[in-house]
Amino acid sequence: MYEHHTEPLLGRMKFLIRVLWHVLAAALTLVSSLGVGVLGYHSTEHLSWIDALLNASMILGGMGPVDPIKTVAGRFFASFYSLFSGIIFLVVAGVLVAPVVHRMMHQMHLVREETDGSL
Repeated sequence: MYEHHTEPLLGRMKFLIRVLWHVLAAALTLVSSLGVGVLGYHSTEHLSWIDALLNASMILGGMGPVDPIKTVAGRFFASFYSLFSGIIFLVVAGVLVAPVVHRMMHQMHLVREETDGSL
């Protein structure tokens, strides 16, 4: 997916396209994770779709649930969904940062090769 350290640095337009693909992957991950939360709250807590969306969004965003959780199944779901949301946060952050970090590392490697070669 990424260029090898022996290859030249990717052009600016191709790099921006790569970043856009990563943003799309992160957005799809968030939307699907939000869908899991909405379905879980709707089925375990019998919340309306909009209230299930609100609760899932708040947990996925790290804020916590809005409505009190009344059922045992809802409590189990909220516990696991909270842990899942924390992992999703890390995954999405990594996917968004990866192309930028790779480009910086590639640039540093190219600069180091240029300075090593001229010695």
